[in-house]
Amino acid sequence: MNWMVTKRMLVAGGKNFARGGAVSAATVLIMTVTLGIIASLIFLSALLSYTLTTITQKVDVSVYFVTSASESDILAVKDQLEKLPQVATVSYTSAADALTAFRARHANDQLTLQALNELGGNPLDASLEVQAKDPTQYESIVSFLEASPALSSDGTSIVDRVNYAQNKEIIDRLALAIQATRSIGFAVIALFAIASILIAFATVRLAIYTAKEEISVMRLVGASNIYIQGPFVVTGVITGVIAAAAVLILLWPAAWYAGTKTEGWFGGFSIASYYADHFALVFSILTLSGIVLGAVASVLAIRKYLKI
Repeated sequence: MNWMVTKRMLVAGGKNFARGGAVSAATVLIMTVTLGIIASLIFLSALLSYTLTTITQKVDVSVYFVTSASESDILAVKDQLEKLPQVATVSYTSAADALTAFRARHANDQLTLQALNELGGNPLDASLEVQAKDPTQYESIVSFLEASPALSSDGTSIVDRVNYAQNKEIIDRLALAIQATRSIGFAVIALFAIASILIAFATVRLAIYTAKEEISVMRLVGASNIYIQGPFVVTGVITGVIAAAAVLILLWPAAWYAGTKTEGWFGGFSIASYYADHFALVFSILTLSGIVLGAVASVLAIRKYLKI
């Protein structure tokens, strides 16, 4: 296909869009709604990822050590855990730090503080807080601790207890929530993608129907299928690009307004900040989606209803 034919198809596609009038406007409007749904899914996916990450960071497994364990032995266990590929972070809390934090939490509870003072010592254990890269990996970390018990220099175990049993239910629920959220998210995206194609297909079909007689004349004079399809594909692409531009423009005030109203609800997640920081990604997804939807719907519609 030479440049002259391509230029004619581009010009014809632009003229078809301009001549479409109300049909072109309706197609752009419906495509704008479709791309708006896709944009909403982008923000929803980002919000879910942020929420799940925040929750995951608050879940850990604590390893408590006997009061006679030395700091060097505990730090040796910490080094072993940090070498595991499943482990994200390991933080150490000494017995003294645990006591200080306990006193701060119960600063207004004089009865508890009095009982603590009467003990005459520090009853709290040093501990390691272990965060896994994925909530499903905590069980393997605990299995590692059980299979390779932490020993002191004299060969006795220094681990008092591991609170995995207490947190296992929470961890299991979180893992199921993450898996369910991802599965539902993919299903919703697939559903709206199919709906978007069907909507675009119906509107482009209407635009093609209005030019049916003109296409019949082109076929009588020997125009190729590509030459007949080309202008409608161009029209679909123009529709998608204009709809994407409209959505991108409308998202600025919408994201700013929603961000100011919902940031507190979403635990610090700002829709406006996300849009500003990921504008290139959102722009690429919406523009590409608009072009693909418009072009594919045009090709399918003209093939099905004009028997090309």
